[in-house]
Amino acid sequence: MPDPSDSNKHPAGTTQDEQLLESPRPDEFTHTDTWRVFRIMGEFVEGFDELATLSRGVSIFGSARTLPTDADYLVAQETAALLAHAGFSVITGGGPGIMEAANRGAFEAGGISVGCNIELPFEQKPNPYQTLSLKFKYFFVRKMMFVKYSEAFVIFPGGFGTLDELFEALTLIQTKKIRDFPVVMYGKRYWGGLMDWIRDFALKENKVSEADMLLLHLTDSPEEVVRIIVESQSSLRHLGTVTSDDYRALKEP
Repeated sequence: MPDPSDSNKHPAGTTQDEQLLESPRPDEFTHTDTWRVFRIMGEFVEGFDELATLSRGVSIFGSARTLPTDADYLVAQETAALLAHAGFSVITGGGPGIMEAANRGAFEAGGISVGCNIELPFEQKPNPYQTLSLKFKYFFVRKMMFVKYSEAFVIFPGGFGTLDELFEALTLIQTKKIRDFPVVMYGKRYWGGLMDWIRDFALKENKVSEADMLLLHLTDSPEEVVRIIVESQSSLRHLGTVTSDDYRALKEP
C-alpha cells in the first residue's frame, strides 16, 4: 500500500522533516502524520541495527562550508586521524567541509569512519571517506544516533547546525539525560567570544552555574582534544597520563 505521506501536494524538494513539522490539515491528519510514525520507527530501527556494534565513538561537528585548503579542514583531519590511532570510531554528518575532513582523517588512518547523512532540500552528497554510510530523513533521529553512539563531541568552527549540536549536547548533560561526556571546542579564536559571553552574561546573571562551565573544554591542539577524551574514558585509565609527544608518535607508521 502506498504511503499517503508521500502526497504530491508538497512541492518538489520538500523534506520529510518539513512535512512532519507543518501544521496538520484537519481532514488529512489520519492519512499523513500517523503514517510517518512508521517511517520514523523504520529510521530508528535501521540506525540502531547499523550502529549496534560501534564502540568508542566520537562525533565531530563543524561547518559544511569549510574548504579542503582551510586550516580548520587540515586540523580536523589530523584530529580524526589521532582519534582513529587511539582506537576511537569517528562519526560525522557525512557531508562536505569539516565532516569530510574528519571522515577522511579516520579513513586514511585505517580507522572506523561513520557518516550519518541527512536529507536536505538541496541534496547533500556523502563524502567518499566512510567505512559506514547512513542516510536519515529526520534530523531528530540522526541527532539521537550521534548522542547514543558517542563518548565525546568535538566541535570545530561552524554555523547554526554546529551550534545546535553543541548546545543540545550540553543541555542533555546538564539535565542528566545522558552521562557527562567531554564536549571539546576546537579554535580559541573562533569560540573564545562565545565563551566570554556565556561567562560575562549567562554565568554572572545566574543562568548557568560554574559547574555548567566545566562541561566545556576549549583548545587549539589536536593532541589536547585526544588527551581530554582518552582521560575521560575509565576503560583507558590504565594508560596513565598521555603526553602530546605520545600522540605525535601515534602518527608514525
